[in-house]
Amino acid sequence: MAKFLVAFASVDLEQLTLEQITQFLVSLQKREKISVAYQKQIVATIAKFYQLYYNKHLDLTVLYPHKKAKPLPRYLTIPEVKRLLNQCNNIKHLCILNILYGCGLRVSEVVSLKIIDIDSAAMRLMVRNAKGQKDRVVPLPKTLLDNLRTYYMAFRPKHFLFEGQKGAAYSVKSIQQLTKKYARMAQINKLVTPHILRHSYATHQLENVVNIRYVQELLGHNSIKTTEVYTHISKVTQNSLVNPLDKL
Repeated sequence: MAKFLVAFASVDLEQLTLEQITQFLVSLQKREKISVAYQKQIVATIAKFYQLYYNKHLDLTVLYPHKKAKPLPRYLTIPEVKRLLNQCNNIKHLCILNILYGCGLRVSEVVSLKIIDIDSAAMRLMVRNAKGQKDRVVPLPKTLLDNLRTYYMAFRPKHFLFEGQKGAAYSVKSIQQLTKKYARMAQINKLVTPHILRHSYATHQLENVVNIRYVQELLGHNSIKTTEVYTHISKVTQNSLVNPLDKL
């Protein structure tokens, strides 16, 4: 609102035309490269200002930017994931990367994992209070379980599965940094983040022709439409429960 008032400081705001407001937005876009979301906020604020201050309904619908098309999710190929994991000689880091890729977890879910969430007898992992305050269960790959046993004997975590200083949960930032570190070491010329490993998990499950409804459950998506973005790789035709981590 301050930007708007400064731009029209010498103008009678009540007589301002739609064309003048449009030019203001165009100028702001060129000068500050404002985002679509920010432009929406500005337009809504101007409309609210006229409603509250002048009791005037200003129809600015035409100034709302068109919804941007969502890009397809980035992912790593299976050889790239293998190269990434092969660079990791730290068992704690390896387990974290294994869970991100082998279970498709969000990084926030990884740092929240507790020791009791690992059920080795049933070969499953419990994700508690995930996005949307939902719990879900995902299969535990044998490769991951073997690495977790080695990790536990070396680090002896007390409460959280991955602990930082003074027994607190490992930080999201640390996981982001270690993921980028091993990607550089593996000479992967892509922006690699923890969430891209989750994208890779989903993509490779669909490559393995795992039923999309099952992948939706594994990822904890509320809507099947969210999961459908991963079908850009292969058409799902039948169900298969082979975990991509165990195929490396």
